[in-house]
Amino acid sequence: MLGVALSIGVLLALAGRGVAGTVPPDCIINTQERARMLGILRDSATQSELPNPSVLLALSLAGDKSSDAQQLLLKQIKETAVEQAKDMSSGQVALYTLALLSSCCDPRHVEANGQSVDLVSILQEKTDKELANMELVGIPVSTLFSVGLDAQALCVVGAGGYQNAAVILARKLLSSQEQLSVDNQAMMALALVCDYNRTELQDVQNLLNTTLSEVANGFLNKQSEEKGIIGNIYSTGLAMQLLLAAGDFYAPRVWDCTQPVAAITKHHLQQPMAVAQALPALVGRTYLDSASLRCSTEASTTTSPQMDPTPSPERTTREVGPNITVTYTIINHLRGEKFNCNITVDVPAGSVLLDVLKAAEKADPTNFSFKTKTTFWGPMVVSIHGLAGSEADRTYWQFFSGQEALDEGVGTYKPHNGEHIQAVFSTY
Repeated sequence: MLGVALSIGVLLALAGRGVAGTVPPDCIINTQERARMLGILRDSATQSELPNPSVLLALSLAGDKSSDAQQLLLKQIKETAVEQAKDMSSGQVALYTLALLSSCCDPRHVEANGQSVDLVSILQEKTDKELANMELVGIPVSTLFSVGLDAQALCVVGAGGYQNAAVILARKLLSSQEQLSVDNQAMMALALVCDYNRTELQDVQNLLNTTLSEVANGFLNKQSEEKGIIGNIYSTGLAMQLLLAAGDFYAPRVWDCTQPVAAITKHHLQQPMAVAQALPALVGRTYLDSASLRCSTEASTTTSPQMDPTPSPERTTREVGPNITVTYTIINHLRGEKFNCNITVDVPAGSVLLDVLKAAEKADPTNFSFKTKTTFWGPMVVSIHGLAGSEADRTYWQFFSGQEALDEGVGTYKPHNGEHIQAVFSTY
């Protein structure tokens, strides 16, 4: 099992640009902040009702493979993979593959409770369906973010199918870069870096080279314009991964990586999924390093970053302040019976958006009833006013503050007094 990971690690020595120790010390997050972020991930691993492969991947890439929390999460990830992999989206299977690989487990043979599953074969099959749909109607079955993860995972494990995916993703990036989020671009482009270092086809290399240059320089431009932020604070860590991996494609231009490190440090990310996506880049690693981590006990103790032994800070309860007033509007002009309903509610200062939705539902359940489901990012609103989003027609409820789309979910965003929140039934 370890031999698989180690042999792939040799191949990925050429692909990964983000191995710790190859970036300037100023571009690595300080010890105190790293310990704080690790504490959030460890707490999530032991307390979350959903075992999160992104958290396991981040813990492993940050060198925390021996903690009790990591071992517990690894066990849960194996059990979930065996039980549910065939029903997962392609991107979920890809994350499970990378997470297990980074924890020195062979994703081709995952065992738990007397059963086993080959995640790589399942991933190949699901990726083929994603690509077939893209070639047929121009969009994947799930999302471009997922297809980027798919191609990365297949490339990292040395399986087939990733090069076709990389070519399709490269063409999509070149034709639609301005319409794609930073998150999507980063995940798609990381797959191209891996393929670029594995392919011997000159025309493919030329395509990937051009695409990676466009994306990487676009990220550098955004960072310059926004003083370290690339897209938004939650996408900056993923963008950093791409810039770590793609240094050859924006050279001789210099990347001031201290800017995004400082921006993320200042923000003090709290949501576990946000921390999980940011931390790998903040310790100088990328998802492409998943197979190149040392797997022996001796190696891991000598090469992993030294962690601050300070225990994770205790979570504090929310302070209840005076009430604030928030206006909340729900809008559907997209499907079925059109509606535009408005309500003003009072909630305690410091409340999250979910509290506003609950207050609105309590005041007017006929119009403002809603349903949520649990996700790795926290509660996600799936239905309002009896109207539910659908993967089949690619609809969902999108939240805005005024005219600006919210970067945070309903479980973490804290409205301010007098704010106008809109929930708009939208397409993606």
